[in-house]
Amino acid sequence: MYTIDLSIRNTAFPVSVQRKTVEDAEAIYKQILDAMASGKPEILELTSEGKVEKKVAIRSSEISGAQMSQKEGGTGAAGRTPGFFAVPLGAEAE
Repeated sequence: MYTIDLSIRNTAFPVSVQRKTVEDAEAIYKQILDAMASGKPEILELTSEGKVEKKVAIRSSEISGAQMSQKEGGTGAAGRTPGFFAVPLGAEAE
């Protein structure tokens, strides 16, 4: 199973959708990137293959990041849970 996590502005938790094949996951990921790059605020309606009843509609201009990962067993890719790592800009090492 492949998971696409979307970081949404002013939202603490990412929105996730799942796909069963890498081809389907790559297609959704590319659709999201194209919508983000277009500069036009369009609505993306996404569904999840992991939970068929899960639907989400997101304005593309509110997406600040996207990540695709493969879920293996009960954990994320290579034993890591999916998520985003942030490094503060201008922070000095102590």
